[in-house]
Amino acid sequence: MKTFNVPSKEQVSAANQPLFDNLHKALGFVPNLYAVMAWSETALGKYLAFQSAKTSLTNKEKEAVNLIVSSVNGCVYCQSAHTLLGKMNGFSEEETINIRRGFSTDTKINALVKFAKEVTENRGRATEQTLQAFFDAGYSNATLVDVIMLVGDKTIMNYLHNLTDIPVDFPLAQAI
Repeated sequence: MKTFNVPSKEQVSAANQPLFDNLHKALGFVPNLYAVMAWSETALGKYLAFQSAKTSLTNKEKEAVNLIVSSVNGCVYCQSAHTLLGKMNGFSEEETINIRRGFSTDTKINALVKFAKEVTENRGRATEQTLQAFFDAGYSNATLVDVIMLVGDKTIMNYLHNLTDIPVDFPLAQAI
C-alpha cells in the first residue's frame, strides 16, 4: 500500500502555495492534515472556504462538535487539534475529555454533544428524545443545519487522517 507523506510548499501546485502562505501566517505553520489536502489542486481551497463559512454556532460549540465527531470517528489527529482549540475556546482539559466521551456537565453543550454524537454514529439520524433535548436546550432549526454541516466538515478531515495516518503535529490528546 502506498503511504502518504506530507508535501512541502514546493511540492504542491501554484494554486495551493498562497494557501500555504496564509496558513503559515495565521497559525505559524501549515498543519500536516491541511498540507495533505494540497496534494489535490482544489481540495484545500474548497475545504478552507467550507470550514470558515459563517455559522450560528459559537467557537466553543464548534469545538464541542469537532471533539465528539473526531472521537466517534477515531481520529487521533483531529482529537489532538481540537483538544488544543477547545482549551483555547474556554474548555478545561477535563471538559474536552468528557466531550470526547460523549457528555458535558453544561446542559446546553451536553444536548449539542449528544445530538452530534448520535448523528455521527447513526449516519444522520438521531432519536426523537435527543432531537427534542437539542431544541429544549435552546437550539434552532438553523443550528441543526449548521451542526450537520460541521459534522460533514469534521468527518472529511477524520476520514482523510484515518486513511493517510500522517504524523500528528499538535500536542497529542490524552487517550480515553
